[in-house]
Amino acid sequence: MAPRLGLLLPPPPPLLLLLLLLLGPGPLRAKPTVRKERVVRPDSELGERPAEDNRSFQYDHEAFLGKEEAKTFDQLTPEESQERLGKIVGRIDSDGDGFVTTEELKTWIKRVQKRYIYENVAKVWKDYDRNKDDKISWEEYKQATYGYYLENPEEFQDGSDQHTFKKMLPRDERRFNMADLDGDKEATREEFTAFMHPEEFEHMKDIVVLETLEDIDKNGDGFVDQDEYIADMFAHEENGPEPDWVVTEREQFSDFRDLNKDGKMDKEEIRHWILPQDYDHAQAEARHLVYESDKDKDQKLTKEEILENWNMFVGSQATNYGEDLTKNHDEL
Repeated sequence: MAPRLGLLLPPPPPLLLLLLLLLGPGPLRAKPTVRKERVVRPDSELGERPAEDNRSFQYDHEAFLGKEEAKTFDQLTPEESQERLGKIVGRIDSDGDGFVTTEELKTWIKRVQKRYIYENVAKVWKDYDRNKDDKISWEEYKQATYGYYLENPEEFQDGSDQHTFKKMLPRDERRFNMADLDGDKEATREEFTAFMHPEEFEHMKDIVVLETLEDIDKNGDGFVDQDEYIADMFAHEENGPEPDWVVTEREQFSDFRDLNKDGKMDKEEIRHWILPQDYDHAQAEARHLVYESDKDKDQKLTKEEILENWNMFVGSQATNYGEDLTKNHDEL
């Protein structure tokens, strides 16, 4: 059976793809016997605000700076923290009007929480941008990922291997075209980030739903029934009992996934499942920071208001922005 290469992971590098195909049946192809998580939760690092955090501001620091980066601020003096915070404020103020609004602060927090995806793209960028023009064309991506297969088809005579390549190449092209907003067949860093991490971009949500449907819908009827839903998560041993969590998932399917109770999930029901409209933690945190720092109550913050309340934003815990400030903004 050909491997599924992960809906919510970036397209695999050529070597990994080749290994997956050449290794054949074995551990790498086995389905998990524990629950697989398909639900996408944006800003997953930003959970509920702890009730006991009102004094330590730790939640605010991690929301504003990112969890890992916030840890290194312990080594800065208050003066260094405020100096770096002042530089950050200028970057948050995206329209340059001298004020930081709730919306700008929310955008910043979301970007910080998603920084890992931009760092991931930065790491692989040079592997795909072969002509070094700071864009990645579809042809560059295709050659880097599928070039060996396209040039040596005789080495992939196995039917499942051929099927996998023939399925994945047009699927990648479809996703690339969706991410390519201006339709020029070349991806900017932002467009390529949307291609690699479609679950993080609103205009890519339809492709996430479609790819999920295609992955799970084994009988090709355009829906996901309960057995297909379970089979995606669990490899059932012949005559073996189902674990308790599988029984629970069957109940979840009937009670919460199959909203119209027709025994299967359509695209909208799949969207409701994998892209839940949860509470917007970034919005709530942005409102909290503005409310606590807005001395003149004009619903926006000046640099002075932020620096006056610097301890809430960064305290003596912040990120190594000395290095970050020298990077290209697109990489952050």
